[in-house]
Amino acid sequence: MCVRTLVGNETSEPIAPTTDSKQSSKTSRAKEKYMRLYEEMLEKEELQRRRAKEEEDEEDTLYLSDLADDVLVASTNHYSLMLKKLSTYYEVVRRSKAFKILFYTTQPAHVITIAAVLFVTTVLFPIKGRVQVSSHPYSRMMSFIYLASFVIHFGAQIWMTFVSGLSLYFALPRHAFGEVQRVLFPRYFTINACLSLITLLIFVKHHPAHTWDAEIGVQVGAMSGAFFLELLIRLYLTPPLLQLIVQKNNFERAVGVGNEIGRHNPGPLKNCTHYLKIHRAFRRVHVCIAMGNMLTMACTVLHLYYIASKLCAL
Repeated sequence: MCVRTLVGNETSEPIAPTTDSKQSSKTSRAKEKYMRLYEEMLEKEELQRRRAKEEEDEEDTLYLSDLADDVLVASTNHYSLMLKKLSTYYEVVRRSKAFKILFYTTQPAHVITIAAVLFVTTVLFPIKGRVQVSSHPYSRMMSFIYLASFVIHFGAQIWMTFVSGLSLYFALPRHAFGEVQRVLFPRYFTINACLSLITLLIFVKHHPAHTWDAEIGVQVGAMSGAFFLELLIRLYLTPPLLQLIVQKNNFERAVGVGNEIGRHNPGPLKNCTHYLKIHRAFRRVHVCIAMGNMLTMACTVLHLYYIASKLCAL
């Protein structure tokens, strides 16, 4: 019994240290875990402070660019809203009877042409009682409008004739190019006619008819010719050209042609007499428009030479 008790006491004495060591190891592991979490929390706080400081620096350095972006976004949104409102009003007006009479018949074109001829004639050759003295005071605003209208007119001609038209013809499928031209042609000749008229009116205001010499007479004739050519193209040649483009594209889509780039391949339509008739009419109208556009450009270049000869800024 004594031996057993002694053995029992010997075996029971090392148990307590083992339990204490386990508890201490658990405590140390818990401390290490919490220390790691605390260090990670400190690192995160330091990283957040650095990021906040960097963001403040970026806000200071990029304030102007952000302001420009905000202005651009706001202006784009306002512009899109304005276009939507205008398109809504246009749809309402387009369904009206007056719009159909004005834009789907030829009578308004005759009226506009007659009114333009009478107006330009009255401006060029006023009534004797309304003839004013040729000494007009210098107006910087009138000079600005005169030069701006002429420069925009000449730039539009160069861009449309030599840059936009050729680039798109050799870069887009033929039907896509035709759809682009359908949108651009009416606007191009309308804007050019208005710009030609503005240039002519301001020039004649400072050069009345009784002060003309041969040089001034040539300039007035060139600007008048450019205005009337662009007006006639817009009123009498552009509408039938657009109708021929639609008819020709419908024929070509029906047989699956028209997607070639930089060339014309009628495919199976080369033996269709009706299609060939439409195509010849399209080519004829298009050639007339191209020749008229080149003539107006020649008139513009002639006036550009006149302005260059009178320029005293260089």
